Formats: sequence, structure tokens, C-alpha cells
Amino acid sequence: MGRAFEYRKARKLKRWGTMAKTFTKLGKEIAIAVKSGGPDPVANSRLRVLIQNAKAANMPKDNVERAIKRAVSKDQDDYKELVYEGYGPYGIAVLVETATDNPTRTVANVRSYFNKCNGSLGTSGSVEFMFEHKCNFKVKGKEGLDLEELELELIDFGVQEIFAEDEDILIYGDFESFGPIQKYLEENEFEIVSAEFERIPNDTKELNEEQVAEIEKLLGKLEEDDDVTNVFHNMKETE
Repeated sequence: MGRAFEYRKARKLKRWGTMAKTFTKLGKEIAIAVKSGGPDPVANSRLRVLIQNAKAANMPKDNVERAIKRAVSKDQDDYKELVYEGYGPYGIAVLVETATDNPTRTVANVRSYFNKCNGSLGTSGSVEFMFEHKCNFKVKGKEGLDLEELELELIDFGVQEIFAEDEDILIYGDFESFGPIQKYLEENEFEIVSAEFERIPNDTKELNEEQVAEIEKLLGKLEEDDDVTNVFHNMKETE
């Protein structure tokens, strides 16, 4: 197993799915997808996957439909996807993904969280190079499926790692390979449970219990903000 497997194994047990505003986050992502690709899931592949993500998160169908309708209407402001980079205490790199209709508010909030937790907001590119930008798909397993054969077949589509997780299969690839991988999975009738983008740290730093608590405080403040969609860091997380 490779680095993506080890990263997910630790992360899912600690912070995976802990964002306080899951439905809000999904609603914004749906709005962005609709604005860029239209409201028809058949023609909009990104929207199609987000609807599956919403289903996996138990987001009510009515909420999904409302998010799509709001995005189509002229009343809703456009969301901008912005990434902020900085350092927490002990030199821990933190990368914050946001979706906001008010960047001035968002950057002020993000900066205040860093400052209050003995960290500092950095400039664009200051920590991004420490992470690899990946896409991942969770799909339902098929009876008799050989993971090694599937991995060999998907290498040409940008897939780097495949592993089993309970009854599902996790597929990791380059950020730019999202479209080709999705197309392959749909054409070969794999049931996509969810699909996401992740930033996997190239190296991680191990901290003691007291230091970890300080970093967790910063991460918690960031994750509670309505404008924040994802928070990534290079602190080593244990199972």
C-alpha cells in the first residue's frame, strides 16, 4: 500500500467527515458546479458526482434540488473558490480551501484564526508545494473483481493507487485525471458512492500530545467557519 492509503487510514479515523457544516459545504459545491456546467446532471459530470456525494452524506433530496434551483436563479451570489495557506504553531503547514461570496470577510476570518492560535497566514504558494493535489473515488465493489487488474487498466487514466475499504474500493489519481477516471467508471458501470479532491502532504511532522492539542484548536476554528470547505495539514495523525 502507498502513501495515499496510509494517509486516508489515519485521517478518516480522526478528522474524516468532521466538517460541522456538511450540507452547507455540499450546497456551495453544487451551486459552483451548476454555475459552471449547467443544472442538468446528465450533461454536467461534476454535478452528477456531487449529487452522489450528497446522497452518501444523507443530504435530503429536497436540499439538493433547492441548491440547484438557487444556483440557476439570478438571486444567488456567485461563489468563488479560494485557497489560503499558512503555518500553525511548530511549523505545521495548513492549507484552507474555501467557497465564498465575500472574499474580504473570508480572508479576515481565516487570518484571525491563525493569529489567535499562534500561527500566521502566508502568501499564495507558501505551503501548497508541500502537498500533492489528488482526486479520489469511492465505488462499490463488484463480485470477482481483481483489484490488480483494475489498477493496471486504470493507470493510463491517471490512477496511482487502488485499495479496498470494507466492501468499497478507493481509487486515487492525479487532480487533473478526475474527468477521465469518472468517465471510465461510469462507462464500465461502477456505482460511484462519492468523489472528492484531497491534498496529501509529502511529509508529515510528529508532535507531542500538548502540541497536537494546539494544532487541533486552529483546525477546529477553521473547520467551523461556514466559508471553509476543506482543511489540510502536514501534522502526523495517528490511528
